[in-house]
Amino acid sequence: GAIRWREVGDRDWERAWMDRFHPMRFGQHLWIVPSGMSIPHDSENIEISLDPGLAFGTGTHPTTALCLEWLDGRDLADQRVVDYGCGSGILGIAAALKGAHSVDCVDNDPQALEATAVNASRNDVARSIRCWAPEDFTPRGAGVVLANILAGPLISLAPVIVRCAVPGGRIVLSGLLEEQVERVVSAYRKDCRDAVVTAKDGWVRVDMTRF
Repeated sequence: GAIRWREVGDRDWERAWMDRFHPMRFGQHLWIVPSGMSIPHDSENIEISLDPGLAFGTGTHPTTALCLEWLDGRDLADQRVVDYGCGSGILGIAAALKGAHSVDCVDNDPQALEATAVNASRNDVARSIRCWAPEDFTPRGAGVVLANILAGPLISLAPVIVRCAVPGGRIVLSGLLEEQVERVVSAYRKDCRDAVVTAKDGWVRVDMTRF
């Protein structure tokens, strides 16, 4: 009795979504800019050219926004970065545009890896970005590890995510709700210190440092 059905005519859903998509700023200088749109000129602005597609990550969700805001405030020059659960590749692309020497983007969805490769080329950072299925990826050597997934995978993947980072490296987790913070932090506590929790619209980012 709670289910209702109705026919919905076919249409260009991506274009319909684009009608509501507009440039968005994260932090001071990091922008997501859709096709055919522009932002105010500022030599310090960093533009990520991105349209909505099949893979998660356009900046509209608070978890993605939290990670982009963290990236905006970081100097990533010559860093190696891992984006675990990369979706559209938005975080890895942002890291590359912020100066990261190399970015490993990992996802178990082939469409996500394809979207990441396309978006990396579109933003002229394809040479800095490598795409991996989890079974092909060796987790080691990153100064920054980003994982915007969900609480359950963040907990189960904790040993893998920790191994991605060098000692003293930063691990940034998002995709969890406020009531899930303690369980997620507990999964990393023996390997990480100085957990900082930042909330946005009920969602949370946790960033910490690997021992």
